[in-house]
Amino acid sequence: MRRKIVAGNWKMNLTFQEAKELALRLNTWVKANKPTAEVIIAPTHLYLEQLNKDLKNSHITVASQNVSAMENGAYTGDVSAEQLLSIGTKMSIVGHSERRAYHYEQDKYIGKKITHLYELGMSPILCVGEKLEDRDAGKHFDVVQEQVTVALERQKEEDLKNLIVAYEPVWAIGTGKTASPDQAQEMHAFIRKTIGAQHGISIANSTSILYGGSVNPGNARDLFEQYDIDGGLVGGASLKLEDFTTIISANK
Repeated sequence: MRRKIVAGNWKMNLTFQEAKELALRLNTWVKANKPTAEVIIAPTHLYLEQLNKDLKNSHITVASQNVSAMENGAYTGDVSAEQLLSIGTKMSIVGHSERRAYHYEQDKYIGKKITHLYELGMSPILCVGEKLEDRDAGKHFDVVQEQVTVALERQKEEDLKNLIVAYEPVWAIGTGKTASPDQAQEMHAFIRKTIGAQHGISIANSTSILYGGSVNPGNARDLFEQYDIDGGLVGGASLKLEDFTTIISANK
C-alpha cells in the first residue's frame, strides 16, 4: 500500500520563534488526532537542527528544502547531504520549480542530488511540473516525462522504494489557481506510468505521488480522493496551523 503523505514547504518564511511555535503546536495536534497521513515539514536550513531535536520522538518528519549536488568543497552557501544527515535530517526536497526557475537547475543536476541522498540512505521528494505555456502548447506530458526520466535514470531500483514525487504545475504555485482533480489525476497516473516504464511496475505502484500547487482546505479532499494522488506538498497553507491540519485530515 502506498504511503499517504502531507508535506509542508515553509519556503523562506517564519522567524525561528514562529517556526518553533508552529512545529510544536503541529506536534501537539498530531499526537492528539493521529492522522492517517504521514506529516512532513520543510523549514529553512537554519532551523533544521533545532526542530529535529524538538520533534525527535514525534510522528513528524523534518525535511530540507534543498540539497547540493556536490559532496563537499568550495560551494559557498550550499548545504551537502552529509551535512544534513549530520544534524538528523534524512529527507530533502529536490527540483522545486523555484530552484529550477531562479537557480537554473537542470534535470541531470537534480538527478545528481538524488544520487547523493541515496548514497547516504536519505530520501528525496522530487518535484516536477510544467509551465503554463507548456500546457497551453500541449507539451505538458512531454515536459514532465523528461523531468522524471532524466532525474531518475541513474538511480538504483532498490533505492527508489522510498521515492516521493510531487507534481506541481508551475502555473498553480502561489497563484491561487489549482489543477482540477481530473487534470491532477491524469498527470499523476502519467507519472506513475512513466516510472513504471523506466523502473518497473512494482516501483511505480509503491511510489507516493503528491499534488502541489495552491492546495488549501477547500480543495484538498477532492484532490486526495483521486486514485493516483497520495497526498500534497503544501506551500502557503502549511504556515497556518488550522489550514494545514484541515488538509492533513482530508488525506485518509
